[in-house]
Amino acid sequence: MGRHKYGIAAALLALLLLAWMWPEGETPPSGTLTATEPTGEEAPASSADEEAPATEDGGSSSEQETSAAAETTPAASPSPQSPAPPSSAPAAEPAGNTYDGPLGTRNHTGDESVALTFDDGPSPEWTPKVLDMLRERGIKATFCLIGAYAESYPELVADIAREGHTLCNHSWYHEFDLGTWSGEEIRANLQRTNDAILKAAPGAEVRYFRHPGGQWTEKAIGVAADLGMESLHWAVDPSDWDNATTERQIEDHVLDKTTPGAIILLHDGASNQQDMCGALGSILDEFEDRGYAYTAL
Repeated sequence: MGRHKYGIAAALLALLLLAWMWPEGETPPSGTLTATEPTGEEAPASSADEEAPATEDGGSSSEQETSAAAETTPAASPSPQSPAPPSSAPAAEPAGNTYDGPLGTRNHTGDESVALTFDDGPSPEWTPKVLDMLRERGIKATFCLIGAYAESYPELVADIAREGHTLCNHSWYHEFDLGTWSGEEIRANLQRTNDAILKAAPGAEVRYFRHPGGQWTEKAIGVAADLGMESLHWAVDPSDWDNATTERQIEDHVLDKTTPGAIILLHDGASNQQDMCGALGSILDEFEDRGYAYTAL
């Protein structure tokens, strides 16, 4: 019995000693937890371990950020031998391309000047507006006239000629298939158109013929030449005749495509003149900044 009492006393003493030595605030580990298991509320993962949210294109935002950082990293500075950046104006075309149009038709002026050409008039609503804009800037242009309209509005033809613009035959009534007709039919059509133009502007000269739609044939070019007219194509066509083409599209196309020597196709008598006239002022402003000269051909 005495030994038993000593044993109990020794056990109590050992427990008291162990309690005194255990660090304050900690609980002795149990066999149900490991060092890597959460104990209730899981602490947020570190930024390195977080899965980045997926984006709409299937990549993660972290991948996009890495890619963006790579794209925005400044490039090395150019060496002193690096060429200067190009100017906003397109480079000039060589003068030798004057007759690079379909079937050898003329589509460039042959020098550094540019040519504005206006088709499908005269129009009582829009031709006077175009003439006013050109007069204000001292610009001479070429007007490709439809014979039936010249006959209906002779005073406008007279105004065009009086102001020093060049006259061009654009067929009697914009017949797209004119070049497929017989030589006699083509001649009759072009002669009738010239007669209407010259009746409205006696003493003027019709220097050029422009086939409707640019649908040239050797036959049409030959008949025009027999009548003393050079066949006139274009280098720049912004489709300003199309109602679907906006003012901004007309402006952007002309400014992007025009180089010194270009012949530019515009319309003062189709169906989209409001947008064309709206774009024309900005086009002429930019041409002035580029230092372009004009020719009436």
